[in-house]
Amino acid sequence: MRLSSMGDVIQTLPAAALLRNTFPHATLGWLIEERWAELLCTLSTPRSGPRSSQRPLVDVVHTVNLKRWRRSLFSTQTWERIAAGLSDLRGMQYQTAIDLQGAVRSGVLARWSGAPAILGSTHPRESLASVCYTSKIVTEKQHVVEQYCEVAQALAGSSLSIPGAILPCDPFAEDQVQKRLAEQGIVDFVILSPGAGWGAKQWPAERYGEVARALEQQGLKSIVNYGPGEESLARAAEAASGGGAVSMSFSISELVALTRRARLFVGGDTGPLHLAAALRIPVVAIFGPTDPERNGAFGTRSIVLRNPKSPTSLSHREQLDPGLLEITSDHVVAAAGKLLESSCG
Repeated sequence: MRLSSMGDVIQTLPAAALLRNTFPHATLGWLIEERWAELLCTLSTPRSGPRSSQRPLVDVVHTVNLKRWRRSLFSTQTWERIAAGLSDLRGMQYQTAIDLQGAVRSGVLARWSGAPAILGSTHPRESLASVCYTSKIVTEKQHVVEQYCEVAQALAGSSLSIPGAILPCDPFAEDQVQKRLAEQGIVDFVILSPGAGWGAKQWPAERYGEVARALEQQGLKSIVNYGPGEESLARAAEAASGGGAVSMSFSISELVALTRRARLFVGGDTGPLHLAAALRIPVVAIFGPTDPERNGAFGTRSIVLRNPKSPTSLSHREQLDPGLLEITSDHVVAAAGKLLESSCG
């Protein structure tokens, strides 16, 4: 059970890979929000059946659409969809459910699965979720990837090493991304990601443009990636780049394909940063109110830029964190140069 969001799902992949390695012949299912299912299974691939490179990790992908369901809770069609989805989940007769969301909703869904054993952390994100668990696992590590793996290790029965994340490979998306890069004449490039989950984590978009301008002098084009609702940020970064950056939007599978080709990633504590880390792309991480020791880029070479003025808080404030403003484009360019130099070496 890990319903959302992009970065959290990606940070859960190593725990799922640990279970897959430990129980290679078991049926492993994943309950996830519909919008993030592409992180487990490409759009053209059936969501159950024999595993392949397009659904490499799990045997079955179960989806929910809680946000849409809440908007039309009194619709007969909504309840039919809920019943069908949860019936499929229960029908699998899973022996164990592992709640790595740590929320009341995921705990309730774990119960609904019918699994007799339900595992979760002793300190879930929402304390009430723990009433749904039959076993509460003590997690001692600091980073969330390690914490998720501690729960998985409890089921595996040993402290196995943490494997890398496993992501689908979509041949169609790979072709599309290659064509788009060729059309722009882009070969060596850096991904810049100015978006953030909330305003306090968002480094000024214009500074991303300044970084792109400096990187172009080193022969590197910058691609400003943006998701829904982030178009204005991307355009602002592109405008400030003086032609050093181009803003582009991608589907999840296309973003995976793009990131695999990147020399470097620059961005804040967001899903695309954790995707880059999972794909072992060097990362310049610009952190504000979240703790990089807990939520930083895991498993890749990275430089974290964070000012002591930034508080450690998961509060979803929209007002820009003052500490972020202390991080200049020169700081980011210098960090990028170090990572690029070590890559060449």
